[in-house]
Amino acid sequence: MTRRTDTHPDLTRPEIGAPFFSTWRVGTPLRQKQSVEAIADTWERRPWPTDDLLGYYVYTGQDASTLLHYSQWASEQAYEAFVRRHRQERNDEIDTAVPGIERLGLGRYRHYRSARREGDSRVPGCIVIVDIEFEGPDPDRQRAWVDAVFEALESEPNPHPGGISGHFHLSTDGTRVLNYAEWESARAHVEALAAPGNGVGSATELWHRVQTWPGLKSSTVSRYDYALGLVPD
Repeated sequence: MTRRTDTHPDLTRPEIGAPFFSTWRVGTPLRQKQSVEAIADTWERRPWPTDDLLGYYVYTGQDASTLLHYSQWASEQAYEAFVRRHRQERNDEIDTAVPGIERLGLGRYRHYRSARREGDSRVPGCIVIVDIEFEGPDPDRQRAWVDAVFEALESEPNPHPGGISGHFHLSTDGTRVLNYAEWESARAHVEALAAPGNGVGSATELWHRVQTWPGLKSSTVSRYDYALGLVPD
């Protein structure tokens, strides 16, 4: 069966072979709430579709318009089997409850590296998604850029105490990096962005190298609140 959980996902589970992220635009805070309720109702009334789905999590955007979806799959093949057998009927039921949802696309990723203070047991109060796009596919560039971020993090002279973790994912098409960052609160993240420097890092040479990496096309930052976790019972 399917059950709800209030526990935030573990993005470092070794069983996760295919972490997927997608965004829905629903339009208003009320429709955000209605959509989350429709997802929960649709999934809880059905058996968990497959052991190869480890968890499914939904977040409400602080832009008051979007939902972020994060699903943990054992493999892409398992996801494709779910699409063939189960997805459409669930989407149809959700769309009946909340008409007009705009699905903005699915991003297929692989987890690459994570950073977290050892022994930090804080529960995140805000999830920050940093979406990096490069000019054309280049898996070596994806990895090198993330490695450069870690170098900058390790030498950061003034780390903000509100940061909890960062989980870096590489898109399977070689063009993007997604950082799922856990923060103590949205306020802590806003304060970190307002500090001297460009972004959450100080004005160091290593951070400048990250921000001016060859082929870096764009960087967007979005904040979310945890809304729903679904796992097998």
